[in-house]
Amino acid sequence: MTTDTTEQSDPGGPKLTIDELAARAGVTVRTVRFYGTKGLLPPPVLGPRRVGHYGPEHLARLALIDELQRQGMTLSAIERHLRRLPPDLSAQDLAVHRAVVASWAPDTVESVTREELCRLAGRELDDADVVRLADLDVVAVEDGGYRVDTGLLRLGVELLDVPLSQEVVLAAREVLLEHSRAAAQELSRLLRGAVSERAAKDVKSLTAHMHPLVVQALLTSFQRSLRQELRGWLSDPREHAGSGDDGAAGRG
Repeated sequence: MTTDTTEQSDPGGPKLTIDELAARAGVTVRTVRFYGTKGLLPPPVLGPRRVGHYGPEHLARLALIDELQRQGMTLSAIERHLRRLPPDLSAQDLAVHRAVVASWAPDTVESVTREELCRLAGRELDDADVVRLADLDVVAVEDGGYRVDTGLLRLGVELLDVPLSQEVVLAAREVLLEHSRAAAQELSRLLRGAVSERAAKDVKSLTAHMHPLVVQALLTSFQRSLRQELRGWLSDPREHAGSGDDGAAGRG
């Protein structure tokens, strides 16, 4: 893998400096450079004065590397894993892949201090941020410290920057939980019926093998369905004209 930078002057391209990327990812600049020399990160885009800039794909890849390390993979194993991925994966594709990887790990809840919570989050968290994370069941305050679901923390932190109200985020969470539970129950009944005659050892082995495959299938199908829904909504002028017409009628 090459570590040469790429000359490009796209005004809509990557905007993060290496310092900003490291801060957002919760790693050091030295780590970012080391990953680049190892081929774990694609090279930055060169902007004015040949300053390297990074984008969402770099941030998503750093998050994936962090998740793979949480799974106990060595850097050499991570390098082999990343080499097998398509080189042109978008930040969204990498996020889906990270979600699949995260699903392999058991639930992990840790008791941490405020300083440790910020370190795990990769950024400073003010009181309002902690309240929002608590509303999402990612963090719970206890005895002067915090209990944090480390598997959900990065997702919760990313949601802090989503330009939607907390009410909308929580409502979306309830929709996802409701439908994911229903899908899990249906799949459980289907698989239980298919393996009912097998020995307990075989069932356990099959379940462990199927888990990441089922999660990846669910994430991929949901991602494609959501993309289709958003494409249809954005391309239908009636969806946008409706609010304006209603407002005009009200003013008349």
